[in-house]
Amino acid sequence: MDADLDTLATALYVRTDDLLKATPERAPWRPKVGIAPKITDSELITLAVMQALLGHTSEARWLRYTRAHLGHLFRYLPQQPGYNKRLRGLGATIGWLVGVLARDTTLWTDDVWVVDSTPVECARSRDAVRRSDLAGWAEYGYCASHSRFFWGLRLHLLCTLHGLPVGFAVTGAKADERHTLLAILDTDPELTAPTRAGQTVIADRNYYGRQFEAELAHAGLHLLRPARKGEQPRPGTALFKPLRQVIESINDTFKGQLNLEQHGGHTPAGVWVRIVQRILALTAAIWHNDRTNQPIKRSLLAYDH
Repeated sequence: MDADLDTLATALYVRTDDLLKATPERAPWRPKVGIAPKITDSELITLAVMQALLGHTSEARWLRYTRAHLGHLFRYLPQQPGYNKRLRGLGATIGWLVGVLARDTTLWTDDVWVVDSTPVECARSRDAVRRSDLAGWAEYGYCASHSRFFWGLRLHLLCTLHGLPVGFAVTGAKADERHTLLAILDTDPELTAPTRAGQTVIADRNYYGRQFEAELAHAGLHLLRPARKGEQPRPGTALFKPLRQVIESINDTFKGQLNLEQHGGHTPAGVWVRIVQRILALTAAIWHNDRTNQPIKRSLLAYDH
């Protein structure tokens, strides 16, 4: 096992353990009297992050790998059913940790954000769609960047230019990107606090509308996007092409390195935790790179082998 990944895992475990001891209400409820778990929530979250960073999409294969290679880090490793059940129960905790670690970086105060959504396919065959427990959340949508229809969800990301997630949401494939961005901002008032006044948000041309832009301006955010057909040229057009590549690169990190599209979830709780597992993995890597003064904050190369 690579020493860099060992160091990241140790730092993440210690930080997570301290946070959960300070705020135990963030951990899943369990009765005070009963059998104590042999692996703590902090250890399980660390194990899940390592799984995402090392690119293991099968939980059963991942646990076989951990028994062969990670015995020096974990005193006890669960069986696959127990791992899956515990991980699904930690979905809300993992989502909360993303925000805590993001705030614990020097990148949190960056004054430019990029926003976009990317498809999360959940089924392909008509029979799989018909049988899926995700019906009612997942739906058919269109991916313009790949010119294809898909059945599934969308991951909406609000990130710094270094790729640090500052807000995210998972919706049906047809959800309005503008409404989702406003919901992300409403969910975390710190994103629109007075200290954020003048924050710039770079988006594509789908983030449009007089009322939408007025709501962003009221929140102290300045929107930069390309002009739509029939509109007058908008300021900052020269910035869009290079900065547009930033969000595409972030999406590619999720799909190419963290295997977002191979999540393997079949239920709402299963899909949700596998998505936030990957968001936490990216956030934890950026957090560790920032704290160790690495030149490229979003690089996962030191941890993926």
